[in-house]
Amino acid sequence: MKPGPMAFMRGLTFPGGQQPVLRGREVYLRYPRIADYKRWALLRGESRAFLTPWEPAWASDELTKGAFRRRIKRYQKEIRQDSAYAFFVFRSEDDTLMGGCTLSNVRRGVTQCCALGYWIGERFARQGYMFDAVKALVPFIFSTLGLHRIEAACLPSNEPSKSLLVKMGFRQEGFARRYLQINGEWSDHVLFALLGDEAQVG
Repeated sequence: MKPGPMAFMRGLTFPGGQQPVLRGREVYLRYPRIADYKRWALLRGESRAFLTPWEPAWASDELTKGAFRRRIKRYQKEIRQDSAYAFFVFRSEDDTLMGGCTLSNVRRGVTQCCALGYWIGERFARQGYMFDAVKALVPFIFSTLGLHRIEAACLPSNEPSKSLLVKMGFRQEGFARRYLQINGEWSDHVLFALLGDEAQVG
């Protein structure tokens, strides 16, 4: 019998215990660690102008080690609570950090759903890496966590993100006015979703 999501979480210890490694064709995903700080800060810093239009406003101490340490502690708390799961995305051939994926707002009960978010460094964008990462993540969501539905939202102008979701089989379900605060402004978003029985995980 397949272990449930709570059994999976009990197998995770912090720091440095059992952690899932999800492998795609050219990438792998794993849980963020304190040791990732320098690579993360460099990638985020060099990609700031590229990422700013698509993300919440950065804090004044966004790239400091202290802020990263607090981020890791929050990730640990969220996974223990089964409320969110964060992964960094690495290129398999040389272990280069390229971006990240987050499963947030995990809802159990009659909903069994989460929200998918992702980012990628500018020099790795539009090369298929994030599609590979999301494709590797989907079986974890549906099989390991046992969820039924993945939701995703993106700005109407974010054509690469919309294209990725459609290619993955997500269906556009709606349009939410002033849905999320992006770069300091409440912004409209296009809403997508993928159900477990629609996913192509092979």
